Amino acid sequence: MDTDYLTSARKQFEYYKLLGDQTFAQLPDEALFWQPNAESNSVATIVKHLWGNMLSRWTDFLTTDGEKPWRQREAEFDNDLSTRAEVLAHWEAGWSCLLAALNSLTPENWDQPVYIRNQGHTVTEAINRQLAHYPYHVGQIVFIGKLVRAGQWQSLSIPRGTSATYNAEKFAQEPHRAHFTDEYLGRKPE
Repeated sequence: MDTDYLTSARKQFEYYKLLGDQTFAQLPDEALFWQPNAESNSVATIVKHLWGNMLSRWTDFLTTDGEKPWRQREAEFDNDLSTRAEVLAHWEAGWSCLLAALNSLTPENWDQPVYIRNQGHTVTEAINRQLAHYPYHVGQIVFIGKLVRAGQWQSLSIPRGTSATYNAEKFAQEPHRAHFTDEYLGRKPE
């Protein structure tokens, strides 16, 4: 079991959850359900899809196929969430399931195959698959947030016009080992 990899993956998942959390905090309730056009998804719909995928992939992660028979993927794109509370409950349930599965990994079960639609993955491949999928959708959520908030949007990374200052602060420090998410997640470098 590669504990450095698992720690890094967990931090990256937590970072992308944080980006979503920070976006939700900037959006008024009605913006969670706004769609730029009929072919696009609202934030609520994206959250519902992430929730369905996360519950399917991470429930019984090592013992059952990641595409559960009870998953109704097409229904994840029905716009039937109607309150902020529902959206946030789905968001939290999905992430809780994911993080619990990651926390259950041990050296003894690390080498078990993980199946998604009968296709075998190593644990690392299964994690990487979702680590590519979820940030794709979180990026959509953030982009919708930026569209809706326009000039009132508070940057979630290095704000425009501050790159030189940010880099100067970083290069003023002694070289050290740190995960890029540590400063965002409020952690001290290891």
